[in-house]
Amino acid sequence: MIPSRERAEEILREAAGCNPGVWENHSFLTALCAERIAAACGDMEPEKAYVLGLLHDIGRKFGVGQLKHVYDGYRYMTELGYDEVARICLTHSFCEHVIEGYVGKFDVTDEQLQILKDMLERTEFDDYDLLIQLCDSLAGGESIMNIEDRMLDVKRRYGSFPQIKWDRNMELKAYFENKMGQDVYTVVRK
Repeated sequence: MIPSRERAEEILREAAGCNPGVWENHSFLTALCAERIAAACGDMEPEKAYVLGLLHDIGRKFGVGQLKHVYDGYRYMTELGYDEVARICLTHSFCEHVIEGYVGKFDVTDEQLQILKDMLERTEFDDYDLLIQLCDSLAGGESIMNIEDRMLDVKRRYGSFPQIKWDRNMELKAYFENKMGQDVYTVVRK
């Protein structure tokens, strides 16, 4: 289950009030990219894509954190009964489908890390997981970016960006371009 667009926007505004930052605008940009790409695909729901993109980083409501935001978002959305959003909170940072691929600090307890790892291993990615992973790699804090520039930005901020993750993001871009029959940048910047 997912919230309505209006409810999702309300949840994000409330969360941003608890922990203001560029992540709020990044979330809106992710949502816009997801909505546009889903519409161009023809076999996806643009409204659902928008809501999932909007709330993918909702764990940031609970403060500054790195892997912690994945755990907090998953837990929070699960508590609200939004299981599809909880799933995206979990999967959006793992395009290569392994916890070890996370770029950033593992600022969770051992128990929380094991929960994330177990959930990730049991989750088979669908096109919505892949779409939000892609859109997270297109949306900066201030604007929609070329995917390469976004990955370099993450590398600058976190100190590294594994080649396997870089390659996987490029595969996601190609996958959705093939699905849409057009260039991702044309679609998201319309």
